[in-house]
Amino acid sequence: MTIALAIREAADALAGCSDTPRLDAELLMAHMLGVSRSAMLIQHMKQSPPPPGFASLIVRRLRHEPVAYILGEQEFFGLTFRVTPDVLIPRGDSEVLVEMAIKARPEAKRMLDCGTGSGALLLAVLHGLPEAEGVGIDRSAAALDVAAGNAAQLGLDDRAKMLPLDWHSAGWSADLGQFDMILANPPYVETDADLAPSVRDHEPAGALFAGADGLDDYRVLVPQLPPLLNPNGVALIEIGSKQAEAVSAIAERAGFAVTLHRDLAGRPRVLMCKLSLGKGQPNG
Repeated sequence: MTIALAIREAADALAGCSDTPRLDAELLMAHMLGVSRSAMLIQHMKQSPPPPGFASLIVRRLRHEPVAYILGEQEFFGLTFRVTPDVLIPRGDSEVLVEMAIKARPEAKRMLDCGTGSGALLLAVLHGLPEAEGVGIDRSAAALDVAAGNAAQLGLDDRAKMLPLDWHSAGWSADLGQFDMILANPPYVETDADLAPSVRDHEPAGALFAGADGLDDYRVLVPQLPPLLNPNGVALIEIGSKQAEAVSAIAERAGFAVTLHRDLAGRPRVLMCKLSLGKGQPNG
């Protein structure tokens, strides 16, 4: 059996559990061959037999395990990030937040990423702002290990510091100081949301779910952000597609002026929050 035929049969098998069965099969085959997908398509399709481990990867995908976890990596904003089941898989929809951050505060020197996970948001922004440094916080030690590894892999570990902090804990921000920019992608999925098995059964629940209406973490985190911002600072907060009005109201009550930005599909995606006059004084 050639590589081409093995990919075709795998794609047919995956059609019932994936929206991109052919792409999944190609990525998994290229991974087994140790080459890029483009190199495989150009140079290896007539090769035979296919590597023996390919079938086991297809079985994992048939069980709805995300391709990114099988490969151990995911591309985001043109960068490659290591991912494990301890962190959410970075998604293209979130790239709008990175673009906004780089455009909104190109002069930013210091930034905070709340719920850093793999570090994708913070590290992508730091990659685009070479004069900036940042702090990523997460309550998951395993996630912080992934983020620190990604910082080192991207050559950003001298500008990115990962800290084990939880915004649900009193005093978590006492020693952080103030920032020119805050990034936040907190859990925002409703507890009973109808999610694909690849998400609900494989990605970390603690980074997904935030109560019956998906707003629990916004209610806790957003009111704590004003004292962490410099007077001209900006907070960029990712939201679910139906949460713009509710999260905007939370932010406005906290003293922010809010502007909604949409992703490439036209869905509400990011709130840009700037301090209203008289807000944002330091703690204590």
